[in-house]
Amino acid sequence: MTTPERDDRSSIHSSSLHQPPSSTAHADSLDNKNNAVIPRNLSAIIFANANNHKSTMGVNGDSTAGMPSEATPLLGGGGGGEGQSSIRIWSAAEGLLPTDRTSVKDNAEDSEVHENRSGSPGGRVPRRKLSSATLTYAKKVKQRSKYYVPITDWLPNYSWSLFSGDVVSGLSVACLLIPQSMSYASGLAGLSPLAGLWSTAVPALMYSALGTCRQLSIGPEASLSLLMGQMIQDAIYSDPHHRPSHPKLEAAALSVITTFQIGLITSILGLLRLGFLDVVLSRALLHGFITAVGIIIFIAQLVPMLGMDAILAHPESAEDPPTLPLEKLIFVIRHIDHVHKPTMILSFTSLAFLITSRVVKQKVVQRPGGTWVRYIPEILVLCVGSTILSGVLNWDAQGIDILGRIKGGATLPFGWPLNKRSLAYFNYTLPTAFVSAVIGVVDSIVAARENAMKYGYAVSPNRELVALGATNLASSLLTVTGCIPIFGSITRSRLNGQTGGRTQMSSIVASIAMVLAIYFALPYLYYLPKATLAVIITLVVYSILAEAPHEIKYYYKMKAWTDFLQMTGTFLLTLFFSMELGLVASVVLSLILVIQKSSQPRIQIIGRLPNTDRWEPVDEDENAQEEIPGVLVVRIRESLSFANTGQLKERLRRLELYGHGKSHPSDAPRREHAKALILHMGEVQEIDASAIQILFELSRAYHERGVGVHFASIRLNQIDKFRIVGLFDLLGPTHFHADLREAMREVESMGYGTSVFSRFS
Repeated sequence: MTTPERDDRSSIHSSSLHQPPSSTAHADSLDNKNNAVIPRNLSAIIFANANNHKSTMGVNGDSTAGMPSEATPLLGGGGGGEGQSSIRIWSAAEGLLPTDRTSVKDNAEDSEVHENRSGSPGGRVPRRKLSSATLTYAKKVKQRSKYYVPITDWLPNYSWSLFSGDVVSGLSVACLLIPQSMSYASGLAGLSPLAGLWSTAVPALMYSALGTCRQLSIGPEASLSLLMGQMIQDAIYSDPHHRPSHPKLEAAALSVITTFQIGLITSILGLLRLGFLDVVLSRALLHGFITAVGIIIFIAQLVPMLGMDAILAHPESAEDPPTLPLEKLIFVIRHIDHVHKPTMILSFTSLAFLITSRVVKQKVVQRPGGTWVRYIPEILVLCVGSTILSGVLNWDAQGIDILGRIKGGATLPFGWPLNKRSLAYFNYTLPTAFVSAVIGVVDSIVAARENAMKYGYAVSPNRELVALGATNLASSLLTVTGCIPIFGSITRSRLNGQTGGRTQMSSIVASIAMVLAIYFALPYLYYLPKATLAVIITLVVYSILAEAPHEIKYYYKMKAWTDFLQMTGTFLLTLFFSMELGLVASVVLSLILVIQKSSQPRIQIIGRLPNTDRWEPVDEDENAQEEIPGVLVVRIRESLSFANTGQLKERLRRLELYGHGKSHPSDAPRREHAKALILHMGEVQEIDASAIQILFELSRAYHERGVGVHFASIRLNQIDKFRIVGLFDLLGPTHFHADLREAMREVESMGYGTSVFSRFS
């Protein structure tokens, strides 16, 4: 062993940084001669070096010589002589692990630069390469981009073996979306059919870039289109004496600002990480709301299906046109003699065709070799067939309303959504936008999770919200035609997966197909009967109402009367008053139920199993026994916060007097008052400041009653909170125990035991 090496060891030993060299013999020599102490972790090395860096100054007076950096040896020779074969250095690129200096080129060049600057000022300074920190940062940015922009992850790794399935599924969904979007836009939202087509084609491209669900089909929803249509109707056509000079432009402006607000609200929900909203809202309430919406849609579509649009717009009497669903139904019944028979025959024949086709497809698909039936787009078949028959048989001459020429198909309808005309309705549309965002978010998240579970991958609800918000913001750019809200659909997403869709490429294919339809297929839809579009909307009602009996039967079997009442109440409010009131009532009631459940702490009386040290709830295990009469042992089974601790005192009082069974407040107590209370805190992960204050007040109340309060199994990170709030001073240190056995021994020693020999010695 050479003298320079010993000098180096001596200088490093004085700075309290010690590390064994690479060779075993060298390590034995260091251990025997200098009794070097090896730090147990890297943090010890860092702090020791930071506290003593003055003693490890470089030979040139550099104050940073003793600090760990990319080129600073943790241990080993300070001079870095040529005789030393390997020097251990700090390498950020290798995850803060010591590595070999000869294998890190960047650090070697940094060392050369330092020597040239300090030893030879006139020396040439070589060009530095990118630092390992920069490379690490770039790698992190690339990794984060895959999370925030999923297309940067799936598109470079796209397997072309999936392309055929994605193309078939994309075309199948497009065949459904083209007539459906036209129907929803014209029949429910009161806009041009072109608005529905553009509102579906553009957002689908946006979602394919930002969405995390591979099968989610983005498009218009019947309930949201109806909400927008009712809002436009109330804003423009509610007063027959004061109508705007350009009602179509006003309707487009209303739709644009509403969709913009929906996109903004949904994006904010995602950025605030509120993707759990679908589990907060009660499913029973949503089923009641959707069922009522189905009936409202059916009543609204009865008018075009019966050919009564003209009589509804211009009633014979001086009465105003009906607006509420039941008013419309009564109006149709009273004017049933004005039904246009050819339109009625066409409508109900088409509806029977669609329902029969759907039932037959469901039965054929279940048979061996019948999966090909899924690819038959019965809605597209109906549209093409009725259009051809209408043109050949001149149905328009018989009084059947047809779609006619759609203007603006060859121009791009984009513009800035926040203009003077649309901003005038900003406050008016905000409530409808919020309600629509809530409905769309819940349906989309449910559909995304269903497909992710079925096909075995994970989705991020928060990223879904951001993607859905971006799709609606993109849709709001359609200022020329107007737009409708766009969200995910459960039924279309199922169709997408069943027909072979495995990636977001299917959404791109569907979007391209719809754009081609806008530019090339619209002239051929001139003779498409409007009654056919109304029938397509009514088919959704059939799907909605078909689920209602199953839900009612399920609640009856489960004896879930609370859920049944929630579903019924929301249904009646939505049907008899308004959709906004029904949804707001359902949201408020859901939040009340959540608050009610979360405000009740989960606590149980526990007892010891005979001849063991196991403690179980006495209401779950009949063998569990309360050991000492008058001593109440309670286990708290969740974290404590201001929300659930407020009811803790009342819950403890009921357990003390009535036990774990159900009881009415007027019943006589079934148990004697407790003489001691032991709270088992082993399952309490967190306690906030408000909860610890409530625990102090609770303990003080029991203490003033002469009831001893003991805490068992408190976590180490919570002990300081108990000390700060004053519980140690109030009760004394002997009332805090490591486990239940120690707590019971202490309680028994205070005279509560009934046996001569201690059970817990």
